[in-house]
Amino acid sequence: MASKRRQVCKAVIPAAGFGTRLFPATKVVKKELFPIIDRMGRAKPVIQAIVEEAISAGIEEVGIIVQASDLPLFEEFFQQRPKADYLQKLAAKQGDYIEYLYALGQRVTFLIQHVQEGFGHAVLCAREWVGDEPFLLLLGDHLYISDIEASCAAQLLAQYEQWGKSAIAIEPTPVETISHRGCVVGAWVKPNELLSITQLVEKPDIDDARQRLHVTGMAADKLLAIFGMYVLTPQIFHLLQASIEQNQRQHGEFQLTSCLDHLQRAEGMIGYRVKGRSFDTGQPDAYRQALIEFRC
Repeated sequence: MASKRRQVCKAVIPAAGFGTRLFPATKVVKKELFPIIDRMGRAKPVIQAIVEEAISAGIEEVGIIVQASDLPLFEEFFQQRPKADYLQKLAAKQGDYIEYLYALGQRVTFLIQHVQEGFGHAVLCAREWVGDEPFLLLLGDHLYISDIEASCAAQLLAQYEQWGKSAIAIEPTPVETISHRGCVVGAWVKPNELLSITQLVEKPDIDDARQRLHVTGMAADKLLAIFGMYVLTPQIFHLLQASIEQNQRQHGEFQLTSCLDHLQRAEGMIGYRVKGRSFDTGQPDAYRQALIEFRC
């Protein structure tokens, strides 16, 4: 039975990574601040597009997790108007947009991750700010493009509202790429759209994945991977805290996926095949492709 539904008002965006896959560019520019061109032809940093994705789904407040040393960079973009001489040059044509950006920034809170010990560790940094309520989790280096009118985040939130369970966006992926991604297994509630999740595995071995992680109805060479978007109940924070206290690391870091697996066993969880695409802009080729498709 679905648990009591609670409105989702907050989104969390981890953005405290080092961006090593984009070195040496990330030696001077944070990957979350790399430019992207939207459909209106406006250049904006990736992190702005992600915040706008959350707001498009009705989210009221956004918490961005950053390194302490990077805080001034993010504050300058989201919460400070341009300096006087730059503002004077912009004012005639960009005045309304400057005010839009400032208003957007008023909905953003910055949360500090003092040490970088993995995705799960980063999410736990939002525990006090989120409180005892469900939240939307987006990735600080992923861009999302919907194939329908509703944004990807709005689609996923609608599933949470309907089922009252943690919901994870999923997408088919070639077996050969699964060792770099989180994988889900389960039974279809609605064929090729809604999955009742029974297991989540982080970066599985390819041969093992072929044998154990194939979902009925999928092509033989495809598995279901995590899309990079989640709606989670606050119980995930308790599981993350326990994982860290017990020093349960995977690949040397505290991961989110193993705790998601515990969460689905305790509360149930659905996977929704989003009508859209995600781009990991932390990878050079994916960033290049995002530059092309985000503009279209």
